[in-house]
Amino acid sequence: MSARHGERTLTGLVRYFAKLGGSGFGGPIALVGYMQRDLVEERRWFTEAEFQQALAVGQTMPGPLAAQAAMWFGYLHAGARGAFAVALPFILPPFVIVTAVAVLYAEYQGLDWVHDVFLGVGPAVLAIIAIAAYKLARSTNKADPVLWGIAAVLCGVTAIAGAEIVWLFLAAGAFGAVYYGGGLPRLRGAASVSPIGLAAVVNGLALTGSGASLGSLALFFVKAGAFTFGSGLAIVPFLHEGLVDDRGWLTEQQFVDAVAMGLISPGPVVIMATFAGYLVYGLTGAVVATVAVFLPVYLFVVVPGGFIRRHERHPRLQGFVKGATAAAAGAIAGAGIVIGGQVIETTGSVAIAVVALALLLQKRMKVPEPALVAGAAIVGLVAFG
Repeated sequence: MSARHGERTLTGLVRYFAKLGGSGFGGPIALVGYMQRDLVEERRWFTEAEFQQALAVGQTMPGPLAAQAAMWFGYLHAGARGAFAVALPFILPPFVIVTAVAVLYAEYQGLDWVHDVFLGVGPAVLAIIAIAAYKLARSTNKADPVLWGIAAVLCGVTAIAGAEIVWLFLAAGAFGAVYYGGGLPRLRGAASVSPIGLAAVVNGLALTGSGASLGSLALFFVKAGAFTFGSGLAIVPFLHEGLVDDRGWLTEQQFVDAVAMGLISPGPVVIMATFAGYLVYGLTGAVVATVAVFLPVYLFVVVPGGFIRRHERHPRLQGFVKGATAAAAGAIAGAGIVIGGQVIETTGSVAIAVVALALLLQKRMKVPEPALVAGAAIVGLVAFG
């Protein structure tokens, strides 16, 4: 264990994830990179194999990647209690930040500065994502050409499709189970796991709203958490179809701003559910949407967790983890390419991305990611406002 940070404790994990939730920018791709850097490389609280296990669980189970990875680390330390203890501080800081912005947004019928900040922060976040994706691929694939091949395929497919395709993760894991686990197994049957209009704009601090029942709001966000896979990209089209097209709870502009808030705020990008929930049903809606979208994530960690832990040394499961983590590394890189197409809009965006990348790569004076994002936000307000 690291002498600087001491032995791993639940209190230490809670403090770490509270800090990450409040200052970890870059969405799920960057967040899992921070976890690898901080918890594996620097603190040595977890092994590289445990990190790869967290990544495999996050990519092959429904729900947002960063939240599942965080909960898995808590589960490894203290079971279901540890997963819950880690989840709460990880989610609470971005919940408070996004809710506060949503209050102002509703009061003033939209905030132009959100878009201006996004124009500055987006390219800087892209630089953070690029470095995290490279480090992740290098550490998970090492010098194995087969794993690099899996990653390359997933990267290309994700970049072309603009979405992460879950069956490819499962296929990569199955291939790994066969290739690294000792050849084709005898067929013994398969087990399956059954997963559990904005009529009036809300002004100011609203406790409730209109146009949707809390039950229907909760059910929608439970589905969003239970039936979407990947590092945050997959949930965006699901939310758009449900919130804008089918139910009319949000306008197109409100939805775009919700996605922007998810990207430029710290913590998991799925915190956009908080923003959307507030616009639909006030503060109560924000709480309900947040709890509903993260509850399935928690269950998909703790329910299969015991089985995974009991069989984690089995060659088949180890092979599955290898294949799935290689696929995850490739898909994360592909997702970075997709995000790049969304945030690089002007020559100014290119310049911000290049400068941010140079600052992150230089070793003479370390630039903290939150400081970089704050600087990019100021540039966005000045240059684009």
